[in-house]
Amino acid sequence: MIKNIRLAYSMLSPSLIWLLLFLIVPIVMVTVISFTTNEGYGGIIYEFSTEAYETAFLSSMYLKVIWNSIVWAFIATIICLFLAYPFAYFIAHAGKWKNLLILLVMIPFWTNLLVRLYAWIILLNGEGVINNFLMDLGLISDPLTLMYTPASVILGMVYGFLPFMILPIYSSIEQLDKTYLEAAEDLGANPMKTFFTVTLPLTFPGILAGFIITFVPAVSVFVVTDLLTGSKLVMVGNVIRDAFLIEMNWQLGSALSILLMVLVLLSVLVFMKFTSSKDKNFLV
Repeated sequence: MIKNIRLAYSMLSPSLIWLLLFLIVPIVMVTVISFTTNEGYGGIIYEFSTEAYETAFLSSMYLKVIWNSIVWAFIATIICLFLAYPFAYFIAHAGKWKNLLILLVMIPFWTNLLVRLYAWIILLNGEGVINNFLMDLGLISDPLTLMYTPASVILGMVYGFLPFMILPIYSSIEQLDKTYLEAAEDLGANPMKTFFTVTLPLTFPGILAGFIITFVPAVSVFVVTDLLTGSKLVMVGNVIRDAFLIEMNWQLGSALSILLMVLVLLSVLVFMKFTSSKDKNFLV
């Protein structure tokens, strides 16, 4: 027994050391810096100060940016969910085409998001493919404003993070015990009722995993707003980056980072609480 425990610890040690060095230690450092005094030009005076948090809380601009970031990321995540679930369900029942479809889902990961977003600029700008096509058909006389809007930001996030939602949902559906579906059919449940009372609740772990790994990076992304809005719209990731690299205010950047982590954690916990209660109602 003791040998098994020692073996388990020895196998986990590299992962624990990795998490300690590259997750726990950076978070502690950022937290400490957020409570220090700003000397200017990136200087840090290790004297306790809450000035960075006061600036973040008292500035309506920062609060609005954080709120917009959470709302846009949440909308993008929900859209990803509604797009991903049917596609994941189709893949799970695609038979011999399953591996090919999984490969097609994975292909976007082979190319940097920055490069893929440039393709959307070609499609969406005033003289882009979509506007030129619509004007050639005579459907519009002037180019549509497809960029520089919250809709373009949400579109970019959906495009960038959709695979993160598809894969965990597919895995959950693939592992679903088919005997439950057969039992529901034997009891007279139609396909729609079987889906909402059996399939959906039992695949909820995949939905939850997909929501988390989609929402968390979406809420802090900054390259989407940089490219698709020309920085006319900003998310909290843009503000944090500018605080560190342009304003050289490490205290403010650290404080905003901590606030973002807390808000994201609270948002995920609220989502888990809400969906778990709904899931219980499904099973009753």
